[in-house]
Amino acid sequence: MADGEDDPGVFTATALPGDPRLLPTVTNAFLGTRVFRDILHAAGVYSGAAGDTHRADVPSPLGLRMAAPGARSPAQSFTLNTWTGTFSHTIQSPGYTATHQLYAHHYLLHLMASSVTIRRLDGSTHPVTVQLQSLFVPQSQDLHLTPGPDFQGAHYIYGQTLAPEVEGGPRPTVHMLWTPIPESLTLGGEERERCWQFLTAVAGSEEEAKRSYSAGLSLLAAGSLHRSHVRAWAALRRGCSVELDGPPALRQALHGCLYYLLSAIPARDSPGVPFHGISPGGLSNGTRGEDYWGHVFWDQDTWMFPNILLLHPEAARAILRYRIRTLEGARRNAREQGYEGAKFPWESAATGREVCPEEIYGAQEIHITGDVLMAFEQYYCTTQDQKLFQEDGGWELVEAVAQYWCSRMVWSEEEQLYHIRGVMPPDEYHSQVDNSAYTNVVAQRSLNFASDLARDLLLLVPEEWEDRARKIKVPFDEERKYHPEYDGYSPGEQVKQADVVLLGFPLMHPMSAEVRRNDLEMYEPVTDPAGPAMTWSMFAVGWLELKELQRAWSQLEKCFSNITEPFKVWVENSDGSGAVNFLTGMGGFLQVVLFGFTGFRITRSGLLFDPAFPDGITKLKVSSISYLGNKLEVTITREEIRMEVTETSWDPPASPLEAVLESGQHFPLGEGQSVSFPTAPGWIQRSPSRSP
Repeated sequence: MADGEDDPGVFTATALPGDPRLLPTVTNAFLGTRVFRDILHAAGVYSGAAGDTHRADVPSPLGLRMAAPGARSPAQSFTLNTWTGTFSHTIQSPGYTATHQLYAHHYLLHLMASSVTIRRLDGSTHPVTVQLQSLFVPQSQDLHLTPGPDFQGAHYIYGQTLAPEVEGGPRPTVHMLWTPIPESLTLGGEERERCWQFLTAVAGSEEEAKRSYSAGLSLLAAGSLHRSHVRAWAALRRGCSVELDGPPALRQALHGCLYYLLSAIPARDSPGVPFHGISPGGLSNGTRGEDYWGHVFWDQDTWMFPNILLLHPEAARAILRYRIRTLEGARRNAREQGYEGAKFPWESAATGREVCPEEIYGAQEIHITGDVLMAFEQYYCTTQDQKLFQEDGGWELVEAVAQYWCSRMVWSEEEQLYHIRGVMPPDEYHSQVDNSAYTNVVAQRSLNFASDLARDLLLLVPEEWEDRARKIKVPFDEERKYHPEYDGYSPGEQVKQADVVLLGFPLMHPMSAEVRRNDLEMYEPVTDPAGPAMTWSMFAVGWLELKELQRAWSQLEKCFSNITEPFKVWVENSDGSGAVNFLTGMGGFLQVVLFGFTGFRITRSGLLFDPAFPDGITKLKVSSISYLGNKLEVTITREEIRMEVTETSWDPPASPLEAVLESGQHFPLGEGQSVSFPTAPGWIQRSPSRSP
């Protein structure tokens, strides 16, 4: 384990990992880079057509590395502070320290900043020089860049991507201003300490780049550039605080996951800036040939979204608006495959058209369309935000998905049920199968939500939606009492990743505890141990549901082989292959904490809870659960659950809440009033006795 164990949110090491992919990332909603790397990425800026579409590499002046000339093996440390959202490299030489800090500004989203501070430790008066090593060249393999005139001491380049995602489509433009970086810095003989600051502003327009750079200079002049970033980041962390009393490795993993995932989400105060989705490796990764080219998958909607929704519904809404914005591309995907409605791409970039380099996934892994709608359903149940659906295009998306599923089904005269044929389930070791249990259940769920929402919005519900939802086949083995993965699945066949176990959670498909157990027992031993990291989290949630706490912990423990030291960067597969900084695995891990340990389940009628802690975990505190316009602080121990509404919204007005235990006891949840009761299953619902 890395040093800094006393503070689970600070990761410090005296050496860097040998694999540069495992270096930490610094990211905000618009810009991201890996430390010491000579490229950065800007959200939504892709280059290349169709299957070659990838994040455009923007040259980065921020990848500089300090060196102490003449010093023999100076003491060095490298620290990622997840509380301040800052990476630092410190060189300790006899007589002085030099510290390089790097961060993506969380208040000025078009700005990244670094600083170098040299501080004298003794009474000497000789100059101290630190070298700055940089691979930066203002050129890119993905952008046609042209130099422009300097601006307020900054160099300036701008240019367009080389190839549009779709023929005739737009080619994003990038404008970048940066503080020139010298080859060395010298602390004068009479100086005790000095700090040099370097800014990089990147935007889609010259005006925005200049505005951000100027704003950065103003904050610099006031001595508050880093402080303003830390304040904005701390507010985000505070609003999404999750604290655990348990093993140090678990607490460190939790803080690492929160740092990387929260770095990827849109800021609270930027409603006018369109969000461009979250890819499995995040914004810092995704150059051609790396981390799935920066494309957006179901990883966002199924694995990351539920955590973001509970902690930060405004960011969750921005993610949904990304899907709404790409709806026309999804409609074209459906048309091209001969279906109605909208089929979301397996891999999405800026347009919603399919950009997966391999045709089989785009053609067959159609569960993605239901996964997208599941996120909309969870959001609606948690917020009751009808505006998204009535005014912002949400209903058109819901309707189009329902139409797609209806057109994708065929009637089986023999079984008197609807089938969905020729698909690839989440288990990608199998393709061209009929009636994938997961695909069919997520399609059923889409149709049920579309019908329920239509009724809420006082719209006509097509009879076809309800009929097909009722009559779709969900494979079930009556003899063994489990769900075969698809028609013809033989028990014992290896599967790649979590598939059927997702029926229990997050899909919450009705089944008995016996069937839930049988599904877990059937698939746990045949799931590829080298499969992707998020898999084991879903087995852990399943065993927690059944109160098999030791089995849950043994599954959760498997995740730790995907967490690399010292900066808690996740790899997709335990052998180090696949995507790096694997936010999908982190999303699954956080769901164990936020939905497994708590038992939270999002339903139409309430937010269910049924806590279960494995040995070694004694307390969980989530400071800001969002539900129906309320912010709830929830603290759970083995003996007691404590809840307090800490904040309520006014526009629209929050719904008054109450906690109800299965035993029948009701506890009104008033703002500022702490309520506690023995740890037991129950739910949070609208209070029937009071109106908002």
